[in-house]
Amino acid sequence: MPHVMIPSVLRPQVGDQSRLEVDGTSVGEVLNTIAAQYPEFGKRLFADATKLNRYINVFVNEEDIRFLQQLETPVGAKDEVTLIPSIAGG
Repeated sequence: MPHVMIPSVLRPQVGDQSRLEVDGTSVGEVLNTIAAQYPEFGKRLFADATKLNRYINVFVNEEDIRFLQQLETPVGAKDEVTLIPSIAGG
């Protein structure tokens, strides 16, 4: 099962877990599975049913999914999906 690394800012929405193992064959399937189980997490992650919020960056094994197949990026049992929220400020 792919595992998803949850940043500290999003951990309260997933029961303070830093890592989740989730079934799925694509990034979208994995993230939608988590969002279904943790609706508040889903609200922070997705702008709508098919689009991530613009301030959420997603990497599979350190590769940005924006340069791969976005939410259709395939994932396997040993893959690591990392979520990194953008931080604004100055």
